[in-house]
Amino acid sequence: MKLISMKELDDRILEEVALAVQQGKVVIFPTETIYGIGTNAFDESAVERIYKIKGRPEQKALIVLINDYQMLELIASITTDIERNLMKKFWPGPLTIIFQKKNISCLPENVTARKDTIAVRMSDNEIIKKLIAKSGVPIVAPSANLSGSSSATKIKEIISDLGEQVDYILDNGDIKDETPSTIVKVENGEIKILREGKIKKEQLFNMESIK
Repeated sequence: MKLISMKELDDRILEEVALAVQQGKVVIFPTETIYGIGTNAFDESAVERIYKIKGRPEQKALIVLINDYQMLELIASITTDIERNLMKKFWPGPLTIIFQKKNISCLPENVTARKDTIAVRMSDNEIIKKLIAKSGVPIVAPSANLSGSSSATKIKEIISDLGEQVDYILDNGDIKDETPSTIVKVENGEIKILREGKIKKEQLFNMESIK
């Protein structure tokens, strides 16, 4: 495992980490919410490694991080104006949206736990956006903790629990706010909140906010 302080992260190191992600290596990184553990979402064996490292049940799908709408179009189908308005208002940012998975998506089945939906977020973390752009692939990014344990915010705990099983850790110190992303799905023309996180119910249901 290579531990990299965010203070030392320059373009050369970021290129190295991005290439590692592209090649299916596993990286822990801070996001706009908590620490994530990620890899190339197009690499089935790399995605399987994420499940094994976390001890995550295979029936629990993974969140996928993207950096632009072209990447979204590769993996998801946008079917409602509400979805479009949510993206317009809250992306990039801590809102995860459950879309219909594209039938011709090149994502392996284990990313979505063999469901016909996919959870996607466009991160507003500058380092993550650059990492995705330089790697050229979407990144699966569940929280960087053992499945069922506390939120992935304490870097020493993350290193202790997962450090020996991953390839890179981007260390930005402890994260004070343990609030994860909000997860929503549009069903029958309505917004269904699956997990309330940084974006609150009031923001989502204020129709002025998504016009």
